[in-house]
Amino acid sequence: MQGAVTLNPPVDCNRCPRLATFRQQNRLAFPGHHNPVPSFGGLDAALLVVGLAPGLHGANRTGRPFTGDYAGDLLYPTLLQQGFARGSYAERVDDGLTLENCRITNAVRCVPPANKPTPEEAASCRPFLVAELAAMPQLRVLLALGRVAHEAVLRTLSLRLPAYPFGHGAEHRLPNGLLLIDSYHCSRYNTNTGRLTASMFEAVMHRARQLIDEENAQCAA
Repeated sequence: MQGAVTLNPPVDCNRCPRLATFRQQNRLAFPGHHNPVPSFGGLDAALLVVGLAPGLHGANRTGRPFTGDYAGDLLYPTLLQQGFARGSYAERVDDGLTLENCRITNAVRCVPPANKPTPEEAASCRPFLVAELAAMPQLRVLLALGRVAHEAVLRTLSLRLPAYPFGHGAEHRLPNGLLLIDSYHCSRYNTNTGRLTASMFEAVMHRARQLIDEENAQCAA
């Protein structure tokens, strides 16, 4: 029987047998790697960025979401550009970078083989996202990076997928008042193929910034 769910899985999490086995194999092959990877940023943030899962030699190595992953080379500079981060990104946890009014998490917290978690594994990890959303009282905007993250958010909130179709730049006002914004995942594949450009990603992040600033202004009025 599994214990109470916290915000992040324990280091010996066994909810997903395949991922637990893969984690142990990687610990033997790459001593010092981190897995599961905890979320990054404060719980008082207005923006929650939801990714897919840690990369084997990126976040799994550094212990910080997207840090050392190719996707982080686009994500973190864009967060800095839009005022959601301070400092500089250097692909390591001691680079001094901090998040501002932003938190980053993953739908699945352990590295999956071939970067593809199964639906069952996503479901097993979902209670951590449930707990995370419940612990963020100032949350206003969810930014889903990719369809898997988009569906994870909807399932976490017990919402019907067909009612909120995924699409890059799509915006969905959810019943609880939160706004869900979609983006193609900032992966190497998507950027190399041109499916996602830096300007496309910057536009989505700018929209998140704009919406949060608008809501802050309304609250202050």
